[in-house]
Amino acid sequence: MTGSTTFRDDLADPRPGRGALPPVAALESDAPVLDLSGTWSFRWAPTVADAPADMPGPDTSGWGRMPVPASWVMPALDAAAGGPHGSPVYTNVRYPFPLDPPFPPDANPVGDYATVFELDEVPERAVLRFEGVEGAATVWLNGVELGTTRGSRLPTSFDASAALQEGVNRLDVRVAQFSAASYLEDQDEWWAPGIIREVTLRTRPAGGLDDVFARVSWADGVGSLLVETPVPATVEVPELGIRGSSGERFDVPAEPWSAESPRLYEAIVSTDSERVVLRVGFRSVSVDGGVLRVNGVAITLRGVNRHEHHPELGRAVPREVMDAELALMKQHNVNAIRTSHYPPHPALLDAADRLGFYVVDECDIETHGFGDVGWRRNPSDEPLWREAYLDRAARMVERDKNHPSIILWSLGNEAGTGQNLRAMTEWIHDRDPSRPVHYEGDYDCEYVDIWSRMYASHAEVAAIATRDEPALDDPELDARRRAMPFMQCEYAHAMGNGPGGLSEYDELFESSERIAGGFVWEWLEHGIRDAGGRMRYGGDFGERVHDGNFVIDGLVSADREPRPQLEDLKAVFAPVVLTVAGASLTVRSRYDVIDTSHLVFDWVIERADGVLSRGSVDVPAIPPRGSATVSLPAPAVPGSVLTVSARLASDAEWAPAGHEVAWGQESLVAAPSLPGASTSAEALEAIPAVTLDPRTGAPTSIAGIPVADWRLELWRAPIDNDFGVAWGEADGRPLEERWRAIGLDQLASRLVSIDGSSVVTRVGGAGRDELVELTCRWRPVDGGVLLDVRVQPLVDTEQEWARVGISFTLPAAFAGMRWFGLGPGQGYPDTGQGTRLGWHAAAVADLPVPHVRPQESGSRRAVREVAFTDGARRLTAEGEFAVTARPWSTEAVASATHSDELQPDGRTHVVLDLAQYGVGTAACGPGVLTDYRLTAHRIDATVRFSSTDA
Repeated sequence: MTGSTTFRDDLADPRPGRGALPPVAALESDAPVLDLSGTWSFRWAPTVADAPADMPGPDTSGWGRMPVPASWVMPALDAAAGGPHGSPVYTNVRYPFPLDPPFPPDANPVGDYATVFELDEVPERAVLRFEGVEGAATVWLNGVELGTTRGSRLPTSFDASAALQEGVNRLDVRVAQFSAASYLEDQDEWWAPGIIREVTLRTRPAGGLDDVFARVSWADGVGSLLVETPVPATVEVPELGIRGSSGERFDVPAEPWSAESPRLYEAIVSTDSERVVLRVGFRSVSVDGGVLRVNGVAITLRGVNRHEHHPELGRAVPREVMDAELALMKQHNVNAIRTSHYPPHPALLDAADRLGFYVVDECDIETHGFGDVGWRRNPSDEPLWREAYLDRAARMVERDKNHPSIILWSLGNEAGTGQNLRAMTEWIHDRDPSRPVHYEGDYDCEYVDIWSRMYASHAEVAAIATRDEPALDDPELDARRRAMPFMQCEYAHAMGNGPGGLSEYDELFESSERIAGGFVWEWLEHGIRDAGGRMRYGGDFGERVHDGNFVIDGLVSADREPRPQLEDLKAVFAPVVLTVAGASLTVRSRYDVIDTSHLVFDWVIERADGVLSRGSVDVPAIPPRGSATVSLPAPAVPGSVLTVSARLASDAEWAPAGHEVAWGQESLVAAPSLPGASTSAEALEAIPAVTLDPRTGAPTSIAGIPVADWRLELWRAPIDNDFGVAWGEADGRPLEERWRAIGLDQLASRLVSIDGSSVVTRVGGAGRDELVELTCRWRPVDGGVLLDVRVQPLVDTEQEWARVGISFTLPAAFAGMRWFGLGPGQGYPDTGQGTRLGWHAAAVADLPVPHVRPQESGSRRAVREVAFTDGARRLTAEGEFAVTARPWSTEAVASATHSDELQPDGRTHVVLDLAQYGVGTAACGPGVLTDYRLTAHRIDATVRFSSTDA
């Protein structure tokens, strides 16, 4: 039996768990393994004091049922588990309890697990292995305490030999959500306790291979392999003709492993009692001349940060989901993964080896919340925690040491700095000198091998690329850091509508070999599905302390549905660049290692009425970083768009043959011919095609199609980046606050004059004098009516607008939209790299992006012609503008907090944007680049409207 007092006291111990076996590699062995995962009996107590003192072995007949692996706080599990059992809590930096290390709070939920399994025969030796338990666990087998776990995303193994019995065996696990170890796990995610990874019972044969370390390198066509084992063993690599003994070094001609060419060889390590299979990849990682190199070649990391999250299971991600998301990454030209902010499920590393990803394997350490109190008592610099830090480093390195995909070990994330982190580096360098060590928080690069930053601005990266960064105070440290490559471990915060600036960052990555690339924050949103099936974020589960929707910040949704920014990322990360000019195609390779012989190239010429012609073009194999120009058999013709695509020539594990890797275009579609403004008497006459409301001057019908709510919009429903404070800006207010301060969200208008078909109105915010004059002149033209628009600020200020848009509504029946411009997805001034020019169509209801927190979205850029149809009639607008259309108003989007609150209001809302503000990445990081800002200025435009039968 365990007393609550003893258990509570144990939770305040900052040392590693007790009773665990030394860490070893994750191995594929022929020794028997019993998977104990599945559905376990489960009960819950709100605090340690409330937890019954009957563990281990109580009657479980009245308990609920809980899947293992899973997080017990997930609403989708409540029904089967007899829940709810507390709630998930999301915090970014703040701990959800007082900073009183090493003590956890009294409000410390406890989950008790129990399962039974049968053994026909008891092995002489067996190991019980937990791949991950979020929280602090005590483990009993048949009433015998085996030990405790600490380190939520790291494996813990116990010697189960003496406790096993023939027949029925019972395994009991008590998990407390918080412990001293929680101070090391403040990792910008949901606090979601439970047994979150598999539990296995592994037979260990006498003379078996408890551990294997395959030390590899590659240079000049030769791969080196030395296998270390705890007992003498035979080593074979049949494909390379290797047969010998552990401890023996083999140097053989071999193909190297890289993310572009993930060549693996099967190595068999065996004794008389056990056979282990390794997938060996020969590669060397070095920092040479301030450049990060793999196999001597400078590489560029075009990566993503990846948390492990599932909207219904919490921290447990099913294997098929993980496999699908890694395939999705490869399909979108991602070549690297940072395992933020802990070692991933071991299966991810197997897949990374096989599919080809460079991996930064990050230790299960983050103490970010101590930064809020000036890093006082930060565990990273407290001797009391040294053993825990070294234990976590060892468990990461030992488990994952045989994976060629891992090119950097990372000490953790946002844990300040201190002696314990330095000690981790020293241990890792001693145990595995083949990989450099990363840690962003070592700003002066005293104990790391690569300089890393988060959200450095474009200007900062540009300076670093040329080694013009500000000097450190210590000349020796400054020289050391200048000799290092630079990497953005986080950049381009992909929250909501964004990020902007991807192309400009990638250009900087290309500008200098010193810039090793970076990792976009982050791969997926962490939405949680509530009991009603709706996606929710921080604060939606009654939490007192939370950080709202800051957890909804990914390239894909929690369901792994791509957001528009993923297609943009694919275009920016493209490994080949295709430039079409007249009858020629230039292909520039951005591969670091391989040539382009795995690609084929095809072309298609399209016009408004469909495909005109298509075919293929021969492109010679281009060496890494090389280029070639070839002739196209069919150049674009007037009125057409020519698109050339680079595609996979044959099936890959992650995509079928024909998958498009990159594309380029040339357009010979002329811009609309729209006559300029006229002052003739004709232009001042009433226009039958336009009906104007004499009270406001706003049109009530255009070309016979009813319109309403005609107005000038200078505001947008704030995006997540608009709520952020841009790093390094003089004005410390978010854009959303600045725009509201000048009343852009509540513009009022006054009719100044109606002179025939010329209407002048003035608009402004309540209590503000920054008035804007809108002039609309209507003129008849063949087949329709022309609108000349002038937007003129009347006060000379440096204020900025969110947009300059002509907004109006159509009847809801006008629910289809066709356009010529960029598409099919959305784009803003600094996004939309994944959109292409062409003729597109969509239902209006499908144009907005279903963000979990509604915000401005859905703009189609560079539009020259757009038509809205109700199936019988069509209203067409021609000009040069962006178009936003949706079944609800800007105000409705701005006032909603969740996407399920948005309901069609019986109208189609349209905004023709003459100018827009960029989106940037200020939710976390820099603001909008200067070129994409919108300072108040005069804007003139002309739009032709017409109507026809559909």
